[in-house]
Amino acid sequence: MRLLRRFILVLTILLSSFLLAQEAPYFVTYDHHLEEPRNLEIATSSTIGVPRAGQKAYFAPYLELEYGAKAWWTTEFYLEGQSTRGDSAVFTGWRLENRFRPLMREHWINPVLYVEYENVNEATRIQKEIVGNTPDFGAPNAELVRERSHELEAKLILSSNTHSWNVSENFIVEKNLSASEGFEFGYALGVSRPLSTMASDRQCRFCRENFTAGLELYGGLGSTEGFGLHNTTHYLGPVISWQVSDNAWLHFSPAVGLTRESNPVLLRFGYSYEVRGFGRRLARFLRGRP
Repeated sequence: MRLLRRFILVLTILLSSFLLAQEAPYFVTYDHHLEEPRNLEIATSSTIGVPRAGQKAYFAPYLELEYGAKAWWTTEFYLEGQSTRGDSAVFTGWRLENRFRPLMREHWINPVLYVEYENVNEATRIQKEIVGNTPDFGAPNAELVRERSHELEAKLILSSNTHSWNVSENFIVEKNLSASEGFEFGYALGVSRPLSTMASDRQCRFCRENFTAGLELYGGLGSTEGFGLHNTTHYLGPVISWQVSDNAWLHFSPAVGLTRESNPVLLRFGYSYEVRGFGRRLARFLRGRP
Protein backbone atom coordinates (compact mmCIF):
# COMPACT_ATOMS: atom_id res chain seq x y z
CA MET A 1 0.00 0.00 0.00
CA ARG A 2 2.85 2.41 0.75
CA LEU A 3 4.31 1.73 -2.69
CA LEU A 4 0.92 2.23 -4.36
CA ARG A 5 0.34 5.51 -2.55
CA ARG A 6 3.79 6.77 -3.54
CA PHE A 7 3.13 5.81 -7.16
CA ILE A 8 -0.18 7.70 -7.23
CA LEU A 9 1.45 10.71 -5.56
CA VAL A 10 4.24 10.77 -8.17
CA LEU A 11 1.66 10.36 -10.97
CA THR A 12 -0.34 13.28 -9.59
CA ILE A 13 2.75 15.50 -9.40
CA LEU A 14 3.72 14.62 -12.97
CA LEU A 15 0.23 15.35 -14.25
CA SER A 16 0.12 18.63 -12.36
CA SER A 17 3.43 19.71 -13.85
CA PHE A 18 2.12 19.76 -17.42
CA LEU A 19 -1.67 20.05 -17.14
CA LEU A 20 -2.54 22.92 -19.28
CA ALA A 21 -13.66 23.32 -21.62
CA GLN A 22 -13.78 19.72 -21.78
CA GLU A 23 -16.13 17.57 -19.70
CA ALA A 24 -14.95 17.52 -16.11
CA PRO A 25 -13.20 14.27 -15.17
CA TYR A 26 -14.61 14.18 -11.63
CA PHE A 27 -16.55 11.23 -10.23
CA VAL A 28 -17.79 12.86 -7.02
CA THR A 29 -17.16 16.60 -7.34
CA TYR A 30 -19.54 18.76 -9.39
CA ASP A 31 -18.55 21.93 -11.22
CA HIS A 32 -20.86 24.71 -12.46
CA HIS A 33 -21.27 23.44 -16.02
CA LEU A 34 -24.76 22.10 -16.73
CA GLU A 35 -25.99 19.95 -19.61
CA GLU A 36 -26.84 21.93 -22.75
CA PRO A 37 -30.60 22.52 -23.13
CA ARG A 38 -32.43 19.59 -24.79
CA ASN A 39 -29.31 17.42 -24.81
CA LEU A 40 -29.38 13.99 -23.19
CA GLU A 41 -26.29 12.36 -21.72
CA ILE A 42 -26.33 8.62 -21.14
CA ALA A 43 -23.57 7.46 -18.80
CA THR A 44 -22.51 4.42 -16.88
CA SER A 45 -19.98 4.41 -14.05
CA SER A 46 -18.66 1.74 -11.72
CA THR A 47 -16.75 1.62 -8.46
CA ILE A 48 -14.56 -1.29 -7.40
CA GLY A 49 -13.75 -1.35 -3.71
CA VAL A 50 -10.37 -2.95 -2.98
CA PRO A 51 -10.80 -4.25 0.60
CA ARG A 52 -8.64 -4.46 3.67
CA ALA A 53 -7.80 -7.83 5.23
CA GLY A 54 -10.95 -9.59 6.38
CA GLN A 55 -13.23 -7.50 4.14
CA LYS A 56 -14.80 -8.36 0.79
CA ALA A 57 -14.27 -6.66 -2.56
CA TYR A 58 -17.33 -5.21 -4.25
CA PHE A 59 -18.39 -3.92 -7.67
CA ALA A 60 -20.99 -1.13 -7.76
CA PRO A 61 -22.25 0.11 -11.16
CA TYR A 62 -24.89 2.70 -11.94
CA LEU A 63 -26.70 4.07 -15.00
CA GLU A 64 -27.22 7.82 -15.33
CA LEU A 65 -29.57 9.77 -17.61
CA GLU A 66 -28.83 13.51 -17.60
CA TYR A 67 -31.09 15.96 -19.44
CA GLY A 68 -30.69 19.68 -19.99
CA ALA A 69 -34.21 20.92 -19.19
CA LYS A 70 -33.21 24.60 -19.33
CA ALA A 71 -29.99 26.55 -19.58
CA TRP A 72 -30.21 27.01 -15.78
CA TRP A 73 -31.63 23.57 -14.90
CA THR A 74 -30.25 20.05 -15.38
CA THR A 75 -32.09 16.96 -14.14
CA GLU A 76 -30.69 13.42 -13.74
CA PHE A 77 -32.05 9.96 -13.00
CA TYR A 78 -29.93 7.08 -11.63
CA LEU A 79 -30.35 3.32 -11.35
CA GLU A 80 -27.76 1.51 -9.24
CA GLY A 81 -26.68 -1.96 -8.15
CA GLN A 82 -23.94 -3.79 -6.29
CA SER A 83 -22.18 -7.14 -6.25
CA THR A 84 -20.04 -8.37 -3.34
CA ARG A 85 -17.45 -11.10 -3.75
CA GLY A 86 -18.61 -14.34 -2.15
CA ASP A 87 -22.08 -12.90 -1.54
CA SER A 88 -24.65 -11.81 -4.15
CA ALA A 89 -25.60 -9.17 -6.72
CA VAL A 90 -28.47 -6.87 -5.75
CA PHE A 91 -30.39 -3.85 -7.03
CA THR A 92 -29.80 -1.03 -4.56
CA GLY A 93 -32.21 1.67 -5.71
CA TRP A 94 -32.70 4.85 -7.68
CA ARG A 95 -32.03 8.59 -7.38
CA LEU A 96 -33.49 11.77 -8.85
CA GLU A 97 -31.18 14.78 -8.98
CA ASN A 98 -31.69 18.41 -9.97
CA ARG A 99 -29.11 21.17 -10.33
CA PHE A 100 -29.96 24.86 -10.64
CA ARG A 101 -27.61 27.64 -11.68
CA PRO A 102 -28.90 31.04 -10.44
CA LEU A 103 -26.23 33.12 -12.23
CA MET A 104 -25.92 32.37 -15.94
CA ARG A 105 -22.95 34.57 -16.80
CA GLU A 106 -19.44 33.45 -15.91
CA HIS A 107 -18.24 34.87 -12.59
CA TRP A 108 -15.15 34.53 -10.43
CA ILE A 109 -17.13 32.04 -8.33
CA ASN A 110 -20.13 30.32 -9.91
CA PRO A 111 -22.68 28.86 -7.46
CA VAL A 112 -24.97 25.95 -8.27
CA LEU A 113 -27.74 24.60 -6.03
CA TYR A 114 -28.19 20.83 -5.95
CA VAL A 115 -31.14 18.79 -4.60
CA GLU A 116 -31.43 15.00 -4.79
CA TYR A 117 -33.99 12.46 -3.61
CA GLU A 118 -32.64 8.95 -2.97
CA ASN A 119 -34.67 5.74 -2.67
CA VAL A 120 -31.92 3.26 -1.86
CA ASN A 121 -31.19 0.42 0.53
CA GLU A 122 -28.25 -0.08 2.87
CA ALA A 123 -26.42 -2.25 0.31
CA THR A 124 -25.60 0.79 -1.85
CA ARG A 125 -21.89 1.10 -2.69
CA ILE A 126 -21.66 3.54 -5.62
CA GLN A 127 -20.43 6.29 -3.25
CA LYS A 128 -21.58 9.07 -5.53
CA GLU A 129 -21.03 11.16 -2.44
CA ILE A 130 -19.62 10.33 0.99
CA VAL A 131 -21.31 11.79 4.05
CA GLY A 132 -21.53 11.13 7.77
CA ASN A 133 -19.58 8.35 9.45
CA THR A 134 -18.17 5.13 8.00
CA PRO A 135 -20.95 2.73 6.94
CA ASP A 136 -20.94 -0.94 7.96
CA PHE A 137 -20.02 -3.00 4.89
CA GLY A 138 -19.70 -6.24 6.85
CA ALA A 139 -23.33 -7.37 6.83
CA PRO A 140 -24.56 -9.71 4.03
CA ASN A 141 -26.48 -8.22 1.10
CA ALA A 142 -29.61 -10.21 1.93
CA GLU A 143 -29.80 -8.34 5.23
CA LEU A 144 -28.84 -4.91 3.88
CA VAL A 145 -31.43 -4.81 1.07
CA ARG A 146 -34.23 -5.09 3.64
CA GLU A 147 -33.20 -1.75 5.15
CA ARG A 148 -34.53 0.84 2.72
CA SER A 149 -33.87 4.55 3.11
CA HIS A 150 -35.59 7.63 1.74
CA GLU A 151 -33.00 10.40 1.79
CA LEU A 152 -32.88 14.04 0.79
CA GLU A 153 -29.54 15.56 -0.11
CA ALA A 154 -28.51 19.14 -0.80
CA LYS A 155 -25.23 20.55 -2.07
CA LEU A 156 -23.77 23.97 -2.46
CA ILE A 157 -21.50 23.81 -5.50
CA LEU A 158 -18.91 26.56 -5.95
CA SER A 159 -16.84 26.44 -9.12
CA SER A 160 -14.31 28.71 -10.82
CA ASN A 161 -12.55 28.68 -14.18
CA THR A 162 -9.23 30.52 -14.36
CA HIS A 163 -6.41 30.20 -16.90
CA SER A 164 -7.92 26.91 -18.22
CA TRP A 165 -8.06 25.46 -14.69
CA ASN A 166 -11.29 24.45 -13.01
CA VAL A 167 -11.46 24.55 -9.20
CA SER A 168 -14.63 23.21 -7.58
CA GLU A 169 -15.80 22.88 -3.98
CA ASN A 170 -18.91 20.97 -2.89
CA PHE A 171 -20.47 21.18 0.57
CA ILE A 172 -22.97 18.38 1.25
CA VAL A 173 -25.87 17.95 3.71
CA GLU A 174 -27.97 14.78 3.75
CA LYS A 175 -31.05 13.81 5.79
CA ASN A 176 -32.39 10.28 6.13
CA LEU A 177 -36.18 10.72 6.12
CA SER A 178 -36.69 7.10 7.23
CA ALA A 179 -34.80 7.34 10.54
CA SER A 180 -33.92 9.82 13.28
CA GLU A 181 -30.23 10.20 12.45
CA GLY A 182 -29.89 13.95 12.34
CA PHE A 183 -28.15 15.61 9.40
CA GLU A 184 -25.01 14.14 7.84
CA PHE A 185 -22.26 16.22 6.28
CA GLY A 186 -19.60 15.72 3.63
CA TYR A 187 -17.41 17.52 1.12
CA ALA A 188 -15.77 17.10 -2.28
CA LEU A 189 -12.95 19.17 -3.79
CA GLY A 190 -11.64 18.98 -7.33
CA VAL A 191 -9.11 20.69 -9.59
CA SER A 192 -8.61 19.87 -13.28
CA ARG A 193 -7.28 21.17 -16.56
CA PRO A 194 -7.02 19.94 -20.18
CA LEU A 195 -3.58 18.61 -21.09
CA SER A 196 -3.48 21.15 -23.90
CA THR A 197 -5.53 24.23 -24.75
CA MET A 198 -4.29 24.32 -28.35
CA ALA A 199 -6.12 22.24 -30.93
CA SER A 200 -3.99 19.98 -33.12
CA ASP A 201 -3.72 20.71 -36.83
CA ARG A 202 -4.65 17.09 -37.61
CA GLN A 203 -7.51 14.76 -36.78
CA CYS A 204 -6.56 12.45 -33.91
CA ARG A 205 -8.06 10.94 -30.77
CA PHE A 206 -4.82 10.64 -28.82
CA CYS A 207 -3.91 14.32 -29.09
CA ARG A 208 -3.37 16.05 -25.76
CA GLU A 209 -6.35 18.39 -26.15
CA ASN A 210 -8.66 15.35 -25.91
CA PHE A 211 -7.52 14.62 -22.35
CA THR A 212 -8.45 16.40 -19.13
CA ALA A 213 -6.78 15.47 -15.85
CA GLY A 214 -6.70 16.62 -12.28
CA LEU A 215 -7.11 15.66 -8.64
CA GLU A 216 -10.13 14.91 -6.45
CA LEU A 217 -10.52 14.79 -2.64
CA TYR A 218 -13.77 13.81 -0.87
CA GLY A 219 -15.05 12.40 2.40
CA GLY A 220 -17.50 12.54 5.30
CA LEU A 221 -17.66 15.08 8.12
CA GLY A 222 -19.87 13.29 10.63
CA SER A 223 -23.35 14.51 11.56
CA THR A 224 -25.26 16.71 13.96
CA GLU A 225 -24.86 13.85 16.46
CA GLY A 226 -21.08 14.06 16.17
CA PHE A 227 -19.51 16.52 13.73
CA GLY A 228 -15.84 15.99 12.80
CA LEU A 229 -13.37 13.53 11.32
CA HIS A 230 -13.75 10.69 13.85
CA ASN A 231 -14.84 7.40 12.21
CA THR A 232 -15.07 8.92 8.73
CA THR A 233 -13.78 7.91 5.29
CA HIS A 234 -11.75 10.11 2.96
CA TYR A 235 -10.27 9.50 -0.49
CA LEU A 236 -7.72 11.27 -2.69
CA GLY A 237 -6.84 10.39 -6.25
CA PRO A 238 -5.99 11.58 -9.75
CA VAL A 239 -8.81 11.78 -12.29
CA ILE A 240 -8.60 11.69 -16.06
CA SER A 241 -11.12 12.05 -18.88
CA TRP A 242 -10.54 11.11 -22.53
CA GLN A 243 -12.81 12.39 -25.31
CA VAL A 244 -12.91 9.35 -27.57
CA SER A 245 -15.29 10.91 -30.12
CA ASP A 246 -17.14 14.16 -30.71
CA ASN A 247 -19.78 13.22 -28.13
CA ALA A 248 -18.33 10.40 -26.01
CA TRP A 249 -15.91 10.32 -23.06
CA LEU A 250 -14.09 7.78 -20.92
CA HIS A 251 -13.25 8.53 -17.27
CA PHE A 252 -10.91 6.85 -14.79
CA SER A 253 -9.74 7.44 -11.22
CA PRO A 254 -7.72 5.31 -8.75
CA ALA A 255 -8.48 6.89 -5.37
CA VAL A 256 -6.54 6.03 -2.22
CA GLY A 257 -8.17 5.79 1.21
CA LEU A 258 -6.70 8.28 3.67
CA THR A 259 -8.13 6.89 6.92
CA ARG A 260 -8.18 3.52 8.63
CA GLU A 261 -11.93 3.25 8.02
CA SER A 262 -11.59 3.80 4.24
CA ASN A 263 -11.08 1.17 1.59
CA PRO A 264 -7.39 1.06 0.65
CA VAL A 265 -8.29 1.82 -2.98
CA LEU A 266 -11.39 2.79 -4.93
CA LEU A 267 -11.09 2.14 -8.66
CA ARG A 268 -13.61 4.21 -10.61
CA PHE A 269 -14.26 4.12 -14.35
CA GLY A 270 -17.06 5.38 -16.56
CA TYR A 271 -18.32 6.07 -20.06
CA SER A 272 -20.67 8.86 -21.16
CA TYR A 273 -22.38 9.54 -24.50
CA GLU A 274 -24.19 12.77 -25.34
CA VAL A 275 -27.26 12.75 -27.62
CA ARG A 276 -27.40 16.30 -28.90
CA GLY A 277 -30.81 17.78 -29.71
CA PHE A 278 -32.63 14.86 -28.05
CA GLY A 279 -35.44 17.09 -26.76
CA ARG A 280 -36.13 18.58 -30.20
CA ARG A 281 -36.13 15.14 -31.83
CA LEU A 282 -38.48 13.78 -29.21
CA ALA A 283 -40.85 16.74 -29.61
CA ARG A 284 -40.96 16.26 -33.40
CA PHE A 285 -41.60 12.53 -32.96
CA LEU A 286 -44.48 13.15 -30.56
CA ARG A 287 -46.01 15.61 -33.05
CA GLY A 288 -45.71 12.98 -35.77
CA ARG A 289 -43.10 14.86 -37.78
CA PRO A 290 -39.91 13.29 -39.24
